[in-house]
Amino acid sequence: MVDAIVTTSAKKDAAAVLDRGSLRATLWLWAEVSVAGIGGPAMQIATMHRLFVQGKRWISEERFISALSYCIALPGPETQQLAIYIGWLAHRMIGGIIAGVLFIMPGVICMMALCFGYVAGIDSQVDQTIFLGVRPAILAIMTQAILRFGSIVLPTRWLVAIAALAFVAAFFRFEFLIILAVAALLGLCAALAGLPGFSRAVPASIDNLAATHIDDELPHHTRPSTTQFIRSLTIWLTLWLAPTIVLLAILGPENIFTQISLLYSKVAMMAVGGDYAVIAYAAQQDVGSYHWVTTREMQDGIAMGEMVPGTIMIVTQFLGFMAGYRHPGLLPPLLSGTFGGLLATWVTFAPCFLWIIVVAPFIESLRSNAFLNGPLRAVTAAAVGMIVNLTVWFGMHTLFHDLERIRYPWLKFDIPNVATLDSWALVLFSAAAIAILRFKFNVALTLVACSAVGMLLLFFGLTGVRS
Repeated sequence: MVDAIVTTSAKKDAAAVLDRGSLRATLWLWAEVSVAGIGGPAMQIATMHRLFVQGKRWISEERFISALSYCIALPGPETQQLAIYIGWLAHRMIGGIIAGVLFIMPGVICMMALCFGYVAGIDSQVDQTIFLGVRPAILAIMTQAILRFGSIVLPTRWLVAIAALAFVAAFFRFEFLIILAVAALLGLCAALAGLPGFSRAVPASIDNLAATHIDDELPHHTRPSTTQFIRSLTIWLTLWLAPTIVLLAILGPENIFTQISLLYSKVAMMAVGGDYAVIAYAAQQDVGSYHWVTTREMQDGIAMGEMVPGTIMIVTQFLGFMAGYRHPGLLPPLLSGTFGGLLATWVTFAPCFLWIIVVAPFIESLRSNAFLNGPLRAVTAAAVGMIVNLTVWFGMHTLFHDLERIRYPWLKFDIPNVATLDSWALVLFSAAAIAILRFKFNVALTLVACSAVGMLLLFFGLTGVRS
């Protein structure tokens, strides 16, 4: 009798939670997620967790972690895809579109403004000194992202070990897909061995009962359908690839816009492991292969990506802008840069809708498979390791003027020249880290403060600007 009362009560609670409100009401929620995203994916994940798991209870804790694991295993930025997934879960395809567009649109507008300002002042000592102040703050924010993200997805020492191995492999420049494939294999072995952390979590208390019934009573559109699969695949594949096909047919493969479209379509396909893993892959291509930007400009792009709302992956807009700006052809440089930036943004983010809206129903049907969840949890842990690697890369270029490149036939890595330590950058990083990690200062205010300090250093002649 008591069990029946508890179950009935939980079902009533679940029914109440399933009332997810109108689409108009959700606009403000996704706007809040986007604006709160200044500071990188950890901030966005934490905000979505607070709003949709703890607050609105659109999604349970276990489903949230499971969805995050799948999004990391898919190509592209996991935060954008997680937003689309939650929007789709609550309000079908239109909800996913609204969530995805609102998540990225403020960042697109802000990044375009920053791109115009950047090329206008690229040789300005003031502009470069502002970034000298911002970079150490960004390093502190990335450190905070590691700690927050890691605390969510690394609950056991085995997952921490996989993250550590992925960091070492990424530091020595092993291919991302190899790292993730090995992590998935380790996760499968761990699941078969029954190690903790590699299987689906089970709610342990009556407090989670309502969330469990939410999972059991999901709407019909979450179930796999062949018709829906074919329709969604056709629509989103066409929207994603149409610009690339048109440019290739009209302008040819050597045109800068065709190259931008092809490169970032490849980035969207190949870069698996989350936002920072995608950035690391894009940096390898833009700096090392295409030479569209320098290492310092890549740092500045990452800094701007952290300064605007939305996903850090908006840095691809900056990279596309710089490529178009420097290879304008017959167009004015600013117009060419604008088109290049928007094109890079489109081919980078359009696949996010494809992966989620097409794959999400199958994610729901496979979520209870422990042997599938094991590899996914391991891939999520490996993504943390790659985030650490990108943070180390960014930190070395921020805190030291010169790096020594170590090259062997089978091993490549960089180490800092300790004699070139930038003492002011170290001081600013330490202050920003204490402010953010210890005193919980607002990320945006910390960025503004560090920019102001950079200006003061220039005014008093206490620092030079690096080339």
